[in-house]
Amino acid sequence: MEETGTILAALSALPPSHLSDLTYSIASIVHHHNLRLASVLSSQSLFSLTLHYIHSLSLPQKSLLIARHLLSSLHTLTRHFEPPPPPLSTVMRQRDLDAVLLLLLFCDAHQHHPQVLEVPVRYWRRNLRTLFADKLLGISSTPIGECSAAILIPYIEMVIRWWRLVGSIGCGGEKGGGEVAASRAAVVALPRVEVRAGGRECVICKEEMRVGRDVCELPCQHVFHWNCILPWLSKRNTCPCCRFRLPSDDVLGEIQRLWEVLVKTCGAE
Repeated sequence: MEETGTILAALSALPPSHLSDLTYSIASIVHHHNLRLASVLSSQSLFSLTLHYIHSLSLPQKSLLIARHLLSSLHTLTRHFEPPPPPLSTVMRQRDLDAVLLLLLFCDAHQHHPQVLEVPVRYWRRNLRTLFADKLLGISSTPIGECSAAILIPYIEMVIRWWRLVGSIGCGGEKGGGEVAASRAAVVALPRVEVRAGGRECVICKEEMRVGRDVCELPCQHVFHWNCILPWLSKRNTCPCCRFRLPSDDVLGEIQRLWEVLVKTCGAE
């Protein structure tokens, strides 16, 4: 898969210490998720409770759970490519994590092994447990922390599948691709810089920025009057000059931003 190869190439170009840290983090995350899913599938009561919780959620709520799970994965993949932003919280309650892991297993079964779910519900846990066990047998036994494509490739492929799934179903009230405001934490963290030379224009109001005046500098190094950029960022999280994206409090907006960080990094390698 071309996307997997380009992302893997970008990650492989990281300094060895960063690559080792990333690989260890991914292996630890995958190990934890596999343990949680194994627990759900091993316990009839936990499986029933998780399934009941999934059934209680609307489609937009299910979609949002998957989107938050994807966002957490993108934070992991991109954290060495840019200074860490004030993050939109992706911490999940245990019940939500169990639900999203089981949901994703349902999606995988529906797409690749539909016969697993074409039986009465009372047999789902047995069939899914067998499917999950077969999946685990196919996972490399590479030790946690070892810098290996055997760890990175399956994780990247999962993230790409989740990206396509989230894009296909949307998240209800989330804007998903439209304009979103920059997060308050990101705006508060923006630095003040002093204008040291004349002739610089604020592209929003088209007026020259006076020498000695404090102005706002975005991470892309474009500068603006504070009273011009603050209203702008209250409605959209992009730079007026270059469309650089600041962090937002919108789940799909953050997914789009981090995906662009990853893709641009791959293209720059």
